[in-house]
Amino acid sequence: MKKEKNSIISWVSLFLLCFAISGVPATPGVQAEQNEKLVIFHAGSLSVPLKDMTEAFKKKYPKVEVIRESAGSRQCARKITELNKQADIMFSADTSVIKTLLMPEYTQWSINFATNEMIIMYRNDSKYADRINGKNWGEILLKDGVTYGHADPNADPCGYRSQLTWQLAEKYYKTPGLYSKLRAKSHIVRPKETDLLALLESGQIDYLFIYKSVAEQHNAKFVVLPDEVNLKNEKYESIYGTVSIDLTGKEPGEIIKQKGGSMVYGVTIPKNAPNYKLALEYVKLVIGPEGQKIMAKNGQIPFNPATSDEKDKLPAELKALVK
Repeated sequence: MKKEKNSIISWVSLFLLCFAISGVPATPGVQAEQNEKLVIFHAGSLSVPLKDMTEAFKKKYPKVEVIRESAGSRQCARKITELNKQADIMFSADTSVIKTLLMPEYTQWSINFATNEMIIMYRNDSKYADRINGKNWGEILLKDGVTYGHADPNADPCGYRSQLTWQLAEKYYKTPGLYSKLRAKSHIVRPKETDLLALLESGQIDYLFIYKSVAEQHNAKFVVLPDEVNLKNEKYESIYGTVSIDLTGKEPGEIIKQKGGSMVYGVTIPKNAPNYKLALEYVKLVIGPEGQKIMAKNGQIPFNPATSDEKDKLPAELKALVK
């Protein structure tokens, strides 16, 4: 009998040892299976920080293949709403894109996690590079032979923010007609702001309206704009709100009015996300302390803590990290 008892104890001990060696956690957690995929649609301006974010994520979940698809934020939303493409997470350069194009059919919430500001990026040999500054840039851009570009307003928030910046500049510098002149002059437009980087670097354009974080990531020169113009400072929300631009809406032929406002980057998880639990883990990383450090390192000011207008609808796993 004693021998049989010892045998049972030995088998139990062996089982517990194998269980410990296997690395199975003692408490419930998210377990990534081999070949799992996490699909992320994101704004072009987030390409560099999300690359770093993914590297940090894969240290915890090495088996997960993270697929990042970069596009203008409005284009990212339309992939979901019009092309019926599935994404686990969507990061937008403007949280209002999530609110106007995805809510409430495709998601119920958005988390605000970072900000940015508009600048004018250029090269050392851009025309009048030695003369342009935060006061005379409108005059410089309108000179003969000077070329500039911005993103498509209907595809990318950086595109409509460029034109909102022109309207604010007209008011701030007291230069009537500046906005209409900048629109009327021949210039280059591409689906997202990062598509224009190659054109600037190759000399096909002299100046580019883009986010400060992107210019800093590329160690490029840029013109700093006043806070009353650059859409950075929520202190000037009432001024930003005096300008607007018409954009395409959810339905064909629908037009929505996009008002100016301080920049707020947003993230959401669509209702039909194939890998919802891992998506939650990725978002927790982004809005948590480690993610905030990654954003700051890449030239974007993180919200600490992150905020949401829909906190009551947030997943329980995220509420503790959001104000």
